[in-house]
Amino acid sequence: MSTPARAWHATSALVVVVALVIQVPITAAATGGAFDTPAARVANLFTFFTILTNLLVALTGVALALAPRRRSTLLSVLRLDAVLGITVTGIVFHTLLADLADLRGAEAFADLLFHTVSPIVVVLGWLLFGPRGLIDRRAVLLSLLYPLLWLGFTLVRGAVIDWYPYPFVDVSRLGYPTVLLNSLGITALFLVLAAALLGVDRVLARRADARSARIGS
Repeated sequence: MSTPARAWHATSALVVVVALVIQVPITAAATGGAFDTPAARVANLFTFFTILTNLLVALTGVALALAPRRRSTLLSVLRLDAVLGITVTGIVFHTLLADLADLRGAEAFADLLFHTVSPIVVVLGWLLFGPRGLIDRRAVLLSLLYPLLWLGFTLVRGAVIDWYPYPFVDVSRLGYPTVLLNSLGITALFLVLAAALLGVDRVLARRADARSARIGS
């Protein structure tokens, strides 16, 4: 992997780190919400799909920057989840959630990094630098475990504490039929994007191989 590719992946991780450094103290100091201690508020921050997905972006970005030739099923699935999850995060946020909160200052900047800058950097990085060949049908199927496990955890936890991180999974307000329908829609989006990434990855891999063959001939 080229130096620009490694730098790009490292930058994607840095975006997440900067956003977390800004957001965590803000969350800890917030008052008036459902959680009454700084520790509880910070712990709850890490139950949001956005935050967990950005952590996957940082983790896999660092892994690719440090060991770009590493290949494993775990890395393939985690990187696919990072790319898919951050794409879904950007789409859902800008279509459903962007107008729900009026954020200012540092919190608005962290929000911009999590929901806009990170998706753009990750998707562009994947298109430009790959790495190619990490996605196959098995990785696509395994990647579905992440959103399904998050959804299951969120619904069970929500039923226990009567709190949900997003309005479209708020069972107390919408009821289970609507929440499950919303969840199926987002899962379908996740699957369609995974299939699209698989197809695009194969096309780009063939082009890269053809280009390498021409250079070597």
